[in-house]
Amino acid sequence: MINSLNKIMLKFPSKLKKFWVFLKEDTWQSWIVSLVIAFILIKFIFFPFLSWTFSTPLPLVVVESCSMYHQDSFDSWWTRNEVWYEEHGMKKEDFQKFPFKNGLNKGDIVLVSGRGTYKQGDILIFNSQYKYPLIHRLVRIDPYDTKGDNNFAQLTGELNIETDQFIGKSIGRVPGLGWIKLIFFEAAKPKDQRGFCK
Repeated sequence: MINSLNKIMLKFPSKLKKFWVFLKEDTWQSWIVSLVIAFILIKFIFFPFLSWTFSTPLPLVVVESCSMYHQDSFDSWWTRNEVWYEEHGMKKEDFQKFPFKNGLNKGDIVLVSGRGTYKQGDILIFNSQYKYPLIHRLVRIDPYDTKGDNNFAQLTGELNIETDQFIGKSIGRVPGLGWIKLIFFEAAKPKDQRGFCK
């Protein structure tokens, strides 16, 4: 039994080397096996590790709409939107200190953390009455209310949000990489919601 185990262990490095050579081949078989391995690693190791690390069930989300989009400079954006924010107790100086003061673009990948406290100006990711979680800015804490930076007003699902709806807050972003996913779903969206933000 021990001899058999030793023989297997001695052959293991050469088998592993052959498998590695196979993966580097330019064939459809090696391509399929590589995709399966990548899927398994991402789904069962990478995402669970991120979920545990950042204490959230969705550690990475893709921005799927233009609700957080700023089409030009911060000053121009503020000039168009200042009335709403000042009526709700936020001055330009306050907003300039908020995380992601220049908003988020459709196709950005957002890194989400469920750790820590939530404060005005944070970009909150939360479950709502809509099909997918919303990614909007916290504009009030008691009660929790949000608003998309590019929305004229608040949606009904953005008022009086309960903490059990929270998925987390945005702590980082990778611009544009989410289009790898979005490209497959754009055709199913209404025509006015397709494509890049304008």
